[in-house]
Amino acid sequence: MRTARKLIAAGLIVGVALSARAELTVGVVLSLSGPASGLGIPTHNGFKLWPDSIAGQKLKMIVLDDATDPATGVKNVRRLVTDDKVDVILGSTTTPISVAMAEEAAQSGTLQIAISPPPLPPGKDTWTFRMAHSATVIAHPMVAHMKKHGVKNVGFLGYTDAYGESWLKEFGAVAEQAGLKMTAIERFQRTDTGVTAQALKLVSANPDAILVVASGSGAAMPHRALVERGFKGRIYQTHAAASRDLMRVGGKDVEGSYVVSGPATVAEQLPDANPSKKAALDYVQKYDKAYGAGMRNQFAAHAYDTLMVLEKVVPMALRKAEPGTREFRAALRDAMENMGPLPVSQGVLNFTKSDHWGFTNDSAVVLKVVNGDWEVQP
Repeated sequence: MRTARKLIAAGLIVGVALSARAELTVGVVLSLSGPASGLGIPTHNGFKLWPDSIAGQKLKMIVLDDATDPATGVKNVRRLVTDDKVDVILGSTTTPISVAMAEEAAQSGTLQIAISPPPLPPGKDTWTFRMAHSATVIAHPMVAHMKKHGVKNVGFLGYTDAYGESWLKEFGAVAEQAGLKMTAIERFQRTDTGVTAQALKLVSANPDAILVVASGSGAAMPHRALVERGFKGRIYQTHAAASRDLMRVGGKDVEGSYVVSGPATVAEQLPDANPSKKAALDYVQKYDKAYGAGMRNQFAAHAYDTLMVLEKVVPMALRKAEPGTREFRAALRDAMENMGPLPVSQGVLNFTKSDHWGFTNDSAVVLKVVNGDWEVQP
């Protein structure tokens, strides 16, 4: 009898241990304060809509604020991998912070799913995958639209950081291939409150169009500066500006401007043949129900798509190991490279060993600001 009781007790202990290991721990690092909070807060709202479990594993989510500071982002990653022993890290919402986080994630052997598009040197993104489109993917429909409307030369007004520089390099390459000329390149800091000098130089150069590379509500300031200094050409914005903050802050000055984005924010305007329409409609219905009609944004859409990705790769990793182990983290990373095509709200993802960006060049759409709302352009 005593032996039987010991066996039962041992079985209960093993059962509890297996249950504990089955908990999937996700660490999230977002800019919930500071200049990039306009990106981090809606992304966090998207994560709040996640279920309590993924693939039968109870979900434990730990959310930390990086305060739009790369050093804080790195500190958060160290805490998540050392103290919390997370299975995967999600974030951050800004490119410079995601770049800083990538090295820490790689050193710990922890999968990082970046919500921004960090440009990492070859071999440095072994543990990092991106949920945001690359500058190259967004640049293709943007350049095609410019060519269609007779643009021959383009000015540049963008951040001095990794996001701005990646856009200058990647957009420049796509534009050159299409026969467009880059002129009058100007930069500014994310923390700058004005760009008068840069705007005057660009207006004086008189390009056919100007590409503004900024994010969230901060994208409105340089845009307004160009309009106020008399620029009459076309103004284009990147996917980091694809939120209603651009229209809320920019007002009438951003009317008629173009923003290239993933398709999630305009789900109802997508043709039925678009592979993202089903997921995009599901996303906007859930998000608008939770936060109000018309509140959908592409940053929260990245959170929705991340869930879709984990729902596909977690079962694959579970065939090899249990959550909470180094083996499971490695299995998750391997599953990302072998998950195959997955239609999500922002396009079709197909990560491979040689491609940790995922999205194809036809994933994005060109939007125009018309009467304070988005209108998909043909």
